[in-house]
Amino acid sequence: MIIDTHIHLDDARYDEDLDAVLDRAREGGVERFIIPGADLSTLEKAIGISERYDDVYFAIGVHPYDLDGFDASYFERYVGHEKCVAIGECGMDYFRLEGSDEEKAAEKAKQKEIFAWQINFAKEHNKPLIVHIRNASHDSKMILLENSAGEVGGVLHCFNADDELLSLADENFYFGIGGVLTFKNAKKLVNILPRIPKEKLIIETDGPYLTPTPHRGERNEPFYTTFVAEKMAELLNISREEVENLTTQNALKLFHIS
Repeated sequence: MIIDTHIHLDDARYDEDLDAVLDRAREGGVERFIIPGADLSTLEKAIGISERYDDVYFAIGVHPYDLDGFDASYFERYVGHEKCVAIGECGMDYFRLEGSDEEKAAEKAKQKEIFAWQINFAKEHNKPLIVHIRNASHDSKMILLENSAGEVGGVLHCFNADDELLSLADENFYFGIGGVLTFKNAKKLVNILPRIPKEKLIIETDGPYLTPTPHRGERNEPFYTTFVAEKMAELLNISREEVENLTTQNALKLFHIS
């Protein structure tokens, strides 16, 4: 089976056909789904979905683009929910920094502060992290190390193929691989994939975004993890069944799902 470890089922683009989306995935061998927390405004919707389906779980987090909505009380209120399996997606993202140097520095400082807060909250509650990193590999790695994030570990969501982050495998971190692996311009990720320890690989969609070939341009959905598994098997020169087994066991271990 496959576990989609990062799927935004609380996105409005699934509202009209969520049952059908999940049924297609299950028929294709996808048997667990984790909704990351990116924006607290949709957290209760995500929780409701997890309560409606036995095989859906959720995480609590604030994405670096949504820091204005950060509210610690949401974390405290829902972290004890039986379906809460992680903290995040949290992290660092310098891709959209705008304004003067002073304004950019202030935004970076805010991202670091709230990322560190979420790391330490995860440690207090023994939850793994779902980590978003874009154009901020070095700073992100330093914050993870400085805050001893390896105590709970986590996943580098949509792994950006940066060599500097590979050493985090030794700090109890896993590497989320999704549809980007199938893109023609994904040479860095294709080349680095065999260097990632197999026991640290997990599969994700990041749906509705980053739809894999051959469905690029469409809404992404959990069934499309099968294309990621197929490509991963090809690149690692192992069977798809082995890819599914190892990534499933890795995800179950990381997120403490039985």
